[in-house]
Amino acid sequence: MKPQKENQGQQEKMNIVIVGHVDHGKSTVIGRLLADTDSLPKGKLEQVRADCERNAKPFEFAFLLDALKDERAQGITIDTARCFFKSKKREYIIIDAPGHIEFLKNMVSGAARAEAALLVIDAREGVQENSRRHGYLLSMLGIRQVAVCVNKMDLVNYSEQEFRKIVAEYSRFLEQIGLQPKFFLPVAAFKGENMTGPAPSMPWHKGPSILEVLDLFQKGEADEKKPFRMPVQAIYKFTEQNDDRRIVAGRVESGSIAVGDSVVFLPSRKRSEIKSIEVFNASPKTSAASGYSSGFTLKEQIYINRGEIMCKVGDPLPQVSSLLKVKIFWMGKKPMVFDKEYRLKLGTLRVPVSLKKLTKVIDASDLKKADKNQIERHDVAECILESAWPVAFDLTADIEATGRFVIVDDYDIAGGGIITETVDDKQGEVREQVSAREEKWDFSIVEPATRTQKYGHRAKLILLTGPVGVDKKAIAKEVEKQLFEKGCKTYFLGIGNLLRGVDADMDRHKKSRREHVRRLGEVGHIMVDAGLICLATASNLDDEELRLLQEIVSRDDLVIINVGANHFRDGAVDLQLKESERLEAQVKKALALIAESVQGE
Repeated sequence: MKPQKENQGQQEKMNIVIVGHVDHGKSTVIGRLLADTDSLPKGKLEQVRADCERNAKPFEFAFLLDALKDERAQGITIDTARCFFKSKKREYIIIDAPGHIEFLKNMVSGAARAEAALLVIDAREGVQENSRRHGYLLSMLGIRQVAVCVNKMDLVNYSEQEFRKIVAEYSRFLEQIGLQPKFFLPVAAFKGENMTGPAPSMPWHKGPSILEVLDLFQKGEADEKKPFRMPVQAIYKFTEQNDDRRIVAGRVESGSIAVGDSVVFLPSRKRSEIKSIEVFNASPKTSAASGYSSGFTLKEQIYINRGEIMCKVGDPLPQVSSLLKVKIFWMGKKPMVFDKEYRLKLGTLRVPVSLKKLTKVIDASDLKKADKNQIERHDVAECILESAWPVAFDLTADIEATGRFVIVDDYDIAGGGIITETVDDKQGEVREQVSAREEKWDFSIVEPATRTQKYGHRAKLILLTGPVGVDKKAIAKEVEKQLFEKGCKTYFLGIGNLLRGVDADMDRHKKSRREHVRRLGEVGHIMVDAGLICLATASNLDDEELRLLQEIVSRDDLVIINVGANHFRDGAVDLQLKESERLEAQVKKALALIAESVQGE
């Protein structure tokens, strides 16, 4: 079934980002384009001129974009602004990305959806550090259609020599990073010269104007033709008037989907089928395509979380790993260092990450390599990041929206980057086994949501771990008893029972330990599939064994409680209990966490 087309009969649209050093005239270029193509709201130009006259301030076309009073006072754009205009060929969405060094972080998100770029350089000031950094960022973000506008030519008396000097210098730099501009063009944006037509003041320029350059840019492959990707934004449940719908909502980033299509959510690998496509305050649709925010109900009610990626069965699927090979542009005031936890934002996902390996560090302004063991401000680095649990992603070269990310350090966006290669972690083989298991799994006709409603709680594997000799079994059994007395469907899964039963064919050699842990996870998975709250104990687990269990059971269905000394990575444990605490206090804390995690939606 083909997706329904919207806005049929309209011109095609193209996203253009405009970048450049502070005060090089980006906003003036855009303001002039808006004015000269009659794309401003009626009376807007006259209003801004009147405001300037009233305040005894010289009129500037940049003021057309400055929506905030404090931005006008500073004379710099401090956020990413969007505006729209039309040529005879297409409609344009222009993204004005800030150029001031303090606001480079906004440029990463500003350029995120751009198909082409205009890079502005002041003819009098010439190529600046930010000019080179912006060029590098465009290259790193995969934006290959770039035109360089040498602005303010009137301030150098329209000198062809000055123009050629900038072209030669900047071309040498861009060549080193593999970026070849489609055009270099001289303009005087404030005077409107070479903006929408030829400039009599520069007869030596035989090339196109800015507007003509934009129309010469080519549209890339439509996102609709790519594999289907929708990062899950939220899950909504409606309860009024016997409405039992659970709607999975998000923005379709690529591809298309239709009612009846089978879908899989990654990294959990849970599967279902599209039952309906919901639209707010409108009739349901039969299909949805890239660029639109949509809601979906599923034939089988499964539990999924924000941050998972909904994909279409049969399409090439995203990669899943806890290791990501990336290129990062670092903008944080503090350097990125080893042995520190950061937060990665990829689509709607938020996950703790750390720097695993640093391959190369360079200064984006001069491309000089540096021998460093950390990533400092304005550095570009090739490195490997390790996430606290497996994440789903695409290589940026394949699907940009699920291959670009930002790094948060102490609540501030400190870096942005792209995923360049897949790195297999130690769980790759198990991940393939689990994918095959889920694909062929013979599901019960009793849906998980029905069990949850009937039992009054969600299914979970509660794993208590810690050093040998620390009593975890007493806690698990007492928690099981109290949950059972409250009406929960529970079961205590002693590791000793597994060793004497399921694992009886194995020796206890160290080489067999990973298989013991794998079998524990598979039995736990069956318990969860049955809708139970299963309490299990295992001693001396390490980070890799926890990752193994998260692959088999799914991170969302697993609760980790550590008792005693904690040697796990940050973020791996859901609850830390002291060995010295009284049993009653330990049980109370465990029950509080479990009660929160097993609540039905």
